[in-house]
Amino acid sequence: MANDAPACRGYTRNFHLFSNSAAAVPDLPAADDLPDVPPERRPRHVAVIMDGNGRWAQRRELPRIEGHRRGVASVRRTVEEAARLHLEQLTLYCLSSENWKRPQGELDFLMHLLEQYMIEERQTIMRQNIVVSVIGRREGIPEQTLGEMDRTVEMSAANTGTRLCLAINYGGRGELVDAVRSIAAAVQAGALAPVAIDEDLISDRLYTAGMPDPDLLIRTAGEMRISNFLLWQISYAELWVTERCWPEFETADFHAAIRDFAAATVASAASSYKGTVSCFVGGSFRQA
Repeated sequence: MANDAPACRGYTRNFHLFSNSAAAVPDLPAADDLPDVPPERRPRHVAVIMDGNGRWAQRRELPRIEGHRRGVASVRRTVEEAARLHLEQLTLYCLSSENWKRPQGELDFLMHLLEQYMIEERQTIMRQNIVVSVIGRREGIPEQTLGEMDRTVEMSAANTGTRLCLAINYGGRGELVDAVRSIAAAVQAGALAPVAIDEDLISDRLYTAGMPDPDLLIRTAGEMRISNFLLWQISYAELWVTERCWPEFETADFHAAIRDFAAATVASAASSYKGTVSCFVGGSFRQA
C-alpha cells in the first residue's frame, strides 16, 4: 500500500539490486520447499514495500479499493510462507505516513481492511506461532482499529515463531525524528552524555529496537526507490524489485527473491570489493 506515484528509476551503491521483470519472466517455478537454498543462506529478515494495488486495479478498470482488497490475499500468502520457511522476521509496509493525502473514502477503506485483517487472521497467526508487532505513529488511526491491532499484538506476544512486523502510519524520517527527540530529552535531563551516543544507542531508540535489520528488501510494481521505508535499517540490505504489482505477487515470486538473495550473498562473499552492486535482470545474474 505504498505510494503508487511514478518516480525516476535508479539505485545507490549501498544496495545489491535485483530487477525481476514479469515480462521477461512470465512463468516462475512452482512453489516448493526451497531445497536448493539451505536455511543458513536464507535472509533472516525480509521487508516488503507492497506497491501497485492502485495500478493493478486501474489496468482492469476497477476501483482502486479493489486493488487493496486483492492485495490482502498477497499479504496472507506471503505471511504464511514466511512462517512456513521459518524466517525470523517479515516486515510489511502497510501504510505510509504520506498516504494520509489520499481521498478520505480510500483511507476509510484501508482502515477497514486493516481492522478486518487483525480480526480474521488471529486463528492463523496463533496456529502458525507468529508474533505480531506494529511500528509507526498511532496518531490518526481510528480507536477501533487501534484496539484490534493491540488485541492481536497482545494475543500473539508469547508466540515464538516468525515475527510479522506491520509498518502502519510509518515514515523513516519521522522515525529518526522521534529517535533524535528521545535522545535529546535524555541528554537534556542529564541521563545521557553526548559522547555516549553511537549507532547502537540510536538503533535502540528506533521503533524497531530489538529487531534484526532487514537482509532483503522486496519492492513490487517496478519502482526503484525506497519511499521513506526503514531508512536506517536497510543500509546493507539487498534490494529485489519485480514489475509485478502487489496483488500479483505469488509464493513463487517470494521464492525467486530468496534464491537471488542467496546467490548474491555467495557472490559478495567471493568478492573483495565492498562497493559491488549485484543485479538480477531478466534471468541473468550480474555484478558491476
